Amino acid sequence: MTKKIFLSLMAVLGLLLSAHAQEREITGSVKDHAGAGIVGATILVEGTTKGTTSGADGSFSIKAAPDNVLVVSFMGYQSHTIKVGTQTRIDVVLKENTQAIDDVIVVAFGTAKKEAFTGSATVIKSDDIVKSQQSNVAQALAGKVAGVQLTNTSGQPGESPKIRIRGFSSLNAGNDPLWIVDGMPYSGDLNNLNPSDIESMTVLKDAASNSLYGARGANGVVMITTKKAKSQEAHVTIDAKWGVNSRAVQDYAYITNPAQFYELHYSALKNYYVNSGMSIGEAHLRANTNLTANANDGGLGYMVYTVPSGQEFIGINGKVNPAATLGRRLVYEGKEYYIRPDDWTDAAFRSSLRQEYNASISGQTGNASIYGSFGYLNNEGIAYNSDMDRYTARLRVDYQAKKWLKFGANANYTHFRYNQIDDSGAGNSSGNVFAYTTAVGPIYPLYIRDGEGNVMYNEDGIKLYDYGNGDNAGMERSLFPNSNALSDSRLNKQEAEGNAFNGTGYIDVTFLKDFKFTFNAGVSLDETRSTSVTNPWFGQFASEKGMVSKGHQRNFDLNLQQILNYTKQIGSHNINVMLGHESYQNRIYTLSATKSNMLTQENDELAGAIIDKQGAGSYRVEYNNEGYFARVMYDYAGKYFASASYRRDASSRFHPDHRWGNFWSLGGAWIISKENFMESTYEWLDNLKLKASIGSQGNDNIGNFRYTNTYTIENANGKVSTVFNAKGSENITWETNSNFNAGVEFSFLRGTVSGGVEYFLRKTTDMLLSFPVAPSLGYSSYYANVGDMRNSGVEIELNFTPIRREHVQWDINLNMTHLRNKITMLPPERRTKEVEGYRGYVSGTTFFGEGLPMYTFYMKKFAGVSDEGKSMWYMDELDGEKNPTGRRVTTTEYAKATDYLCGNPIPDLYGGFGTSLNFYGFDFSVAFTYQIGGLAYDSGYAAAMYSPANKTTGMNWHKDILNAWSADNASSNIPRLQYEDKDQNGMSDRFLTDASYLNLQNINFGYTLPSNFTKKVGIEKVRVYLACENVWYWSKRQGFDPRYSYSGSTSQATYSPVRTISGGINIQF
Repeated sequence: MTKKIFLSLMAVLGLLLSAHAQEREITGSVKDHAGAGIVGATILVEGTTKGTTSGADGSFSIKAAPDNVLVVSFMGYQSHTIKVGTQTRIDVVLKENTQAIDDVIVVAFGTAKKEAFTGSATVIKSDDIVKSQQSNVAQALAGKVAGVQLTNTSGQPGESPKIRIRGFSSLNAGNDPLWIVDGMPYSGDLNNLNPSDIESMTVLKDAASNSLYGARGANGVVMITTKKAKSQEAHVTIDAKWGVNSRAVQDYAYITNPAQFYELHYSALKNYYVNSGMSIGEAHLRANTNLTANANDGGLGYMVYTVPSGQEFIGINGKVNPAATLGRRLVYEGKEYYIRPDDWTDAAFRSSLRQEYNASISGQTGNASIYGSFGYLNNEGIAYNSDMDRYTARLRVDYQAKKWLKFGANANYTHFRYNQIDDSGAGNSSGNVFAYTTAVGPIYPLYIRDGEGNVMYNEDGIKLYDYGNGDNAGMERSLFPNSNALSDSRLNKQEAEGNAFNGTGYIDVTFLKDFKFTFNAGVSLDETRSTSVTNPWFGQFASEKGMVSKGHQRNFDLNLQQILNYTKQIGSHNINVMLGHESYQNRIYTLSATKSNMLTQENDELAGAIIDKQGAGSYRVEYNNEGYFARVMYDYAGKYFASASYRRDASSRFHPDHRWGNFWSLGGAWIISKENFMESTYEWLDNLKLKASIGSQGNDNIGNFRYTNTYTIENANGKVSTVFNAKGSENITWETNSNFNAGVEFSFLRGTVSGGVEYFLRKTTDMLLSFPVAPSLGYSSYYANVGDMRNSGVEIELNFTPIRREHVQWDINLNMTHLRNKITMLPPERRTKEVEGYRGYVSGTTFFGEGLPMYTFYMKKFAGVSDEGKSMWYMDELDGEKNPTGRRVTTTEYAKATDYLCGNPIPDLYGGFGTSLNFYGFDFSVAFTYQIGGLAYDSGYAAAMYSPANKTTGMNWHKDILNAWSADNASSNIPRLQYEDKDQNGMSDRFLTDASYLNLQNINFGYTLPSNFTKKVGIEKVRVYLACENVWYWSKRQGFDPRYSYSGSTSQATYSPVRTISGGINIQF
């Protein structure tokens, strides 16, 4: 019996030893197409749970038998299988999986697998970026990302939008997001980045995703990743497009008929005279007499009709004499003139050309990966002397020097030149072309003409423009006197040119298999030289005989990062630990000077003028930031995920005793669809993930030197003196944002339906506020951290692919955001006024009150039209002791009306939607942006609904004025048109307008030629296409554009958004 047992044990031991003898140690590496080691790749023995992961240099070791098959996989790459056989070393090169690439996102100081990401982020890929024909890459975000809003105060080439992510974090500090380019903070002009060089843009929206940026991440982060080589084979891409620019937003419905304009002004004068006690006949005669007199008599100053001798210009019926003809020849001081109106809008705007060319070369050779590109953009504005030229060049090199050593560099150079004109948005700016074209009545000449109707020239060959100062046959206008913005835009110059360099470099060192040390360095240098020249012939600076101003600005950034990563897989447990340090420096240097009395405009240097204007100056601004940070990411079995991050940050914007702040985040996620109890849903449910995060970030964008008193250096009779400038506060510190985010991500039917829903809550504490003080103290105000604010909302992103076939695919996408904002606390010193139960303070037409959204409108409420046709407003009724009774009554006296809370500009819903279709080589896509709800003050419409008063005449009217109240039109809600009704269009909620809009953002249509045809001539791919930007726009009123600002202000006197329609060709070799 004992012998049998012994023999059995020996047989079992023999089998075990035999099996063990068959298994052996297999070593190897996992690399990408560029030869770089892939960290964290999974190597499994097929059909078993036995496996391992590659180390920091891509190396691995595993025991396997000759008949085993190894399965090698990693996110973003196609899985690779290989039989062990007799091999003892196996080196694997994984190919990129373009579909899986979508599952990898760029995050702070690295990348993460989308399923393991516990924060909130949205990725915009290069295909969507290039569809937007914009010089500024930030414009590509419009309507593409839930929670992101864009406003544009100008459509002028080279202008940048303002971006808000998930609302507003501050009343006085900055609300702009942080921009990161290839891992480095970027403070330069985004126009200096070529959109064709960008691989992706990732918007980080919550604490789990951006808290590692500490002081600068409170308003969200936008991460730009530039392109690199994707395959060993060399690829050459050439793209060229040519297009036409035009106005994308129509003018208001202004009066364009000169006769109708005269008739309206006649009516205003006649009504005034009648209500002043004159008879209708006397009022008619007086109105006819003063209609074309100067503004002191209520007239327009110009007469551009020829009226038969002895006849009246305006008949008793209020209409222009049918026998009167447009155009008037007269003699003034011995010279013949011909007076006729011009179309100022037609003269100011044009259809202009846009052309863009981009070329790139990429590929690998040995262990090196190279990408190079060149681009040129020439974009002419829709107004004369507003255009831009930009040359860009980029070179990126990555090199795997050793298994354990990889380094690379990425450099971008831009040369730019801008011509720009005044588009300040100020409706009363005499140098603003857009103020003129929207305000000047249709009777005024643009040029001075001789008796034959020919435009006259001065002795220097310069066109004579009508400045409304009496030079044109002695006629004067009170609107924009002694100025002509169209002349200024032609004869004056405002130019900027410069060079920008942005470079990054890195070194990766792997050691002890699971560790990787990275050193990153980034530098940015932006040099801009500006030139401004005012002409010596006309306008307010003519007496200076030509004036030249020069400016120079240098913006320098230096960023250094040292990062240590530890990555380890132990069975089903995956962990990544990161430690790092970052330092950032920004320096801005500015220099300017002005001289007058120029020899010639061609010599636009300071040496070309002789009189020093004593305005030379220079200054320097410095900002430093330093931080230590750490992050831990963990997942178990690819189902449960957790992350934690911490950063200790210091900012030079605070007193040395208060410079350091602590910021953190915690996040978690659970992929429910991978649970065994969800097995019944596997056929139709691809992914169901719950996630949540919480954390805190700081905002140090409060301006410089607010922690200390500042002084200016002045000249006191030849002696140096210091003058108090601003009061500082030593205790000023960070504004702190606390963020909570919770959401669900889902995908059904193999990706046919996918999307996500997220709820966010942002609380700002220690908000910076200004405190006014008595002027006797020698300063007007000081700052302190004493306010709180809250933003909350819901974001929804949906994607639907109804058709997905080999040659046909149809995609639909939609995103929407519902946002609510509220000021939750103000200090007692700022609760200086109570309005309708809310306490706060007033700034202009805005009331900032506890419990109210920021930018709440505070103005008079329009109460309709009185029986006499006057504007009426509401006012609080007062008793005999001047105390409010609680009732509201009406008044026709604007000064007596009461200001009330009148809503706010925050929309109920905003976002974008679109669709794309690919069909046998044809591709078509369309994208919309929209906003529903919110209010904006329609200042353009308000200005055009006036009554002439205060000796100011000649401004154009909106056609709605034709429906103004009169005895025959007593039911109208538009007040009467009468001279000297000064406040008829006073600021009130009459002009608060629903800010909803719908914009057809872009259309793209293309055709890719069959490859079996193009390859015969050595071309990989040829696509011809039509691209349209800012195609169509709708709002509550023609000309009204609420996209101008977040505060609800608008302007008709700003550069219109631009529509661009281009045709192009893309060739790949």
